[in-house]
Amino acid sequence: MLKKLDLADMDAAARVHRAAFDHALPWLAGLHTPAEDRRFFRERVFPACAVWGIFEDTVVLGLIAFRDDWIDQLYVLPHAQGHGIGTELLKVAQSSFARLQLWTFQRNLRA
Repeated sequence: MLKKLDLADMDAAARVHRAAFDHALPWLAGLHTPAEDRRFFRERVFPACAVWGIFEDTVVLGLIAFRDDWIDQLYVLPHAQGHGIGTELLKVAQSSFARLQLWTFQRNLRA
């Protein structure tokens, strides 16, 4: 199920972010604490961006956070990658803006 996330969903969004980030970039794993991740999503991402997620039952499998012409966050849980979730999330942002930019680490080859 695809839906726009609210403030109450930001802790789940932070968990998806951390799991996907650490999986894709293990050399940066543990860069921030879970509390820092939750605060970042509640205080920085949520106020500045439209945040959407894809759920399986009550579990957030992936999320996208975007504003203006910029995608700030795009993460999918490692076990859910390769099933079109990221593409579905990108379509949400693409329907809002004609032009989008996304920054990623060069070493993150799958991104």
